[in-house]
Amino acid sequence: MPVERLRVDDVAGAEAAAARIRALVPGGGYVAEGVAKLIADVRERGDAALLEHAGRFDRFGDAALEPLVVPDDELDAAVAGLAPELRAALELAIENVGLVAAATVHEDRDVVLPQGQRVRVREVPVRRAAVYVPGGRAPYPSTAIMGVVAARAAGVDEVVVATPSDDPVLRAACRLAGADRVYRFGGAHGVAALALGTETVPRVDVVVGPGNLWVQEAKAQLAAEVGIDGFAGPSDLLVLADGSADPRLVALDLAAQAEHGDGSLVVLVTDDPALQDAVWELLEPGIGGSAPTEESGAAYACVIVPDPRVGIAVADAFAAEHLELVGPTIEPLAGEIRSAGCVFVGAAGATAFGDYVAGSNHTLPTDGAARYASTLSARTFRRTMNEVHLGDAGPALADAGIRIAEAEGFVVHAASMRARQNGSSR
Repeated sequence: MPVERLRVDDVAGAEAAAARIRALVPGGGYVAEGVAKLIADVRERGDAALLEHAGRFDRFGDAALEPLVVPDDELDAAVAGLAPELRAALELAIENVGLVAAATVHEDRDVVLPQGQRVRVREVPVRRAAVYVPGGRAPYPSTAIMGVVAARAAGVDEVVVATPSDDPVLRAACRLAGADRVYRFGGAHGVAALALGTETVPRVDVVVGPGNLWVQEAKAQLAAEVGIDGFAGPSDLLVLADGSADPRLVALDLAAQAEHGDGSLVVLVTDDPALQDAVWELLEPGIGGSAPTEESGAAYACVIVPDPRVGIAVADAFAAEHLELVGPTIEPLAGEIRSAGCVFVGAAGATAFGDYVAGSNHTLPTDGAARYASTLSARTFRRTMNEVHLGDAGPALADAGIRIAEAEGFVVHAASMRARQNGSSR
């Protein structure tokens, strides 16, 4: 695929450049109607529909469809079959992701207001959560780790994994990360089963994880019935680098992101045309075992800017899933970034570390959603709840509350507060 080359001369041009780059990746096909039919079928027929559609779409033969739940002894055997070095690597990833996830969990805290009332701000974990792990191009044990470990750190009572993959390393990762159950299904029908519940599959409170367009559309259609982490589209990376950056490292990081395949979007923003030329000379024939640029299926772009601050503006407007900042004129500006899924600062900070072992979560907002959405974390599985202790503050608050209620036309609201105006609960 050819490289889109742009020049942005000032901050005012950042939004237009970001939109032009995003347009390099076409939108997904229309699958809403087909997804709606699958959801309706699972809603009506439960297990029968789930088994039928799993047989059609999930690559398992009829014999493998029973049971829908992977038995514990299969999970234990998957762990036992791991090479020691791979098990140690998975356990390192689990530990690091867990430590970062735990840091996002807040203790309950009290706020005492001027009128004397006390409001306790509580964080409460959901009871049951599901992590969806795709099984199409390759197994993704890292995705299981990211979701299960975050849910465990959140204090979720029961964490399950749904995947159409029978890969033993993925199953071992589920076991090591602490999943209570692993289901042998995927697809829109699988998301529907998790969100709605069937005879075999208890309904969950939150479904997270990447997947194809059918999976993401199912999450979107069921968002009124189950919590979701967002709509996960194709992956993207923006590298903002100055002329000191090593072209080979930049090229490797861009090629690594392009390895996610069709729809992936990789962008270099720099104030040094020589770096641009050196990077694309490495990318065009392929680097590090990657396919040549034209064969990778990813979209590539390069933006030349006059200085780092215009580069920061372009990066913020693009709102990358992954953002790398490289070079002494770039890295000190990291604190000015407001829109990115995850920021990697310095030449050592390859995005690939974040995909596996850095401790950050690799389930991130895509397609520019980092403008308003956050990375998957323990907070994805927790709800904020206010607990109000009004005490003797009612009389001090009633007059203001009554005026607002009457302005809105809610006369009984006003009457309810008026009944407490003199300190009486009768």
